[in-house]
Amino acid sequence: MKVALGSKFVDGPYGGGNTFIKNISSYLLENGHKVVFNLEDNNIDIMLLTNPLYDSEHSTFTHSDISEYQLRVNDLAISIQRINECDERKQTNYVNNAIMKSNKNIDHTVFVSNWLRDLYENIGMKNNNSSVILGGSDQRIFNGENKVKWNGKEKIKLVTHHWSDNYMKGFKTYKLIDEMLDNEEWSKRLSFTYIGNYPKELEFKNTMLIPPLEGDDLAKELKNQHIYITGSLNEPSGNHHVEASLCKLPVLYLKSGGVTEYCEDFGVEFTHENIEEKINYLMSNYENYYSRLSSYNLTSKNMSAEFVKLFETLHKSKLEIRDNRIVVNNYLLKLNKIYFQLNKFINKVAYKFRKWF
Repeated sequence: MKVALGSKFVDGPYGGGNTFIKNISSYLLENGHKVVFNLEDNNIDIMLLTNPLYDSEHSTFTHSDISEYQLRVNDLAISIQRINECDERKQTNYVNNAIMKSNKNIDHTVFVSNWLRDLYENIGMKNNNSSVILGGSDQRIFNGENKVKWNGKEKIKLVTHHWSDNYMKGFKTYKLIDEMLDNEEWSKRLSFTYIGNYPKELEFKNTMLIPPLEGDDLAKELKNQHIYITGSLNEPSGNHHVEASLCKLPVLYLKSGGVTEYCEDFGVEFTHENIEEKINYLMSNYENYYSRLSSYNLTSKNMSAEFVKLFETLHKSKLEIRDNRIVVNNYLLKLNKIYFQLNKFINKVAYKFRKWF
């Protein structure tokens, strides 16, 4: 198949959408498919819209481009939209409307969580032709190899990481932990590291701050930690906790957005009111949750395989449409041939009839 991806990617740490494009394009190429990042070819099978916002610097085509392509170039090309964004995530007021508008003529929609699909369904999106495919991270990078396991005696190391500095990413939680560490009893038992960008107006006194990392450098740092926390609010999915889980860090998470679908059974849910209690609980049950992570399977390979399976199913339906067209066209050609033969015969009979009489 030839798959057109609606976003380009950049090298370096740049958030979950960028990572998704890297992972899906690599998987497609490794499995013999062709990948393009525009709609210039006339034989594209699948068009994957990943960012419909016109002002996105990485978007390579929009829903309007897709409609034009299907109308004027190849009406059998199938359009799929992956939705991983909403206004609720960053308290904006234009994203949901833009995504709803872009989705009107899309053949199939993929959501990154059931929470996100329900959100759009509740504001009027028709989700008859839709799927939920959870995200995943590259297990070749994020894994349990050379993982530093907590021995139960030393100070436990708590960590989180984000590319975005938006306050909704969980900075209320992270500031709360920083303030907890003013307490000597906690500072003797716990350390906290933040990797990535953060609001510059926030001052951290007791937190180790590390600039954004990606790939092997990020994985190495995560493996040197013991447990992970995400305070992200209304997150449709998120890569940060997936990368941590693959590195065998049990996760503390808020019940918010789609994160629960990724973290339940592999971590501990907390609130801002019971965070100290839940950290203590996870420390007491560390071995149990650490062992569970051996079966954590949200990898980019598994995610990409689900996408390709969907592509192949939809592509098969396209081929059936094409084959049906061929059958119908052949049938019409035969009918046309019979018509001309019959018309020729009638004209011949009519000529003789007129000649006789």
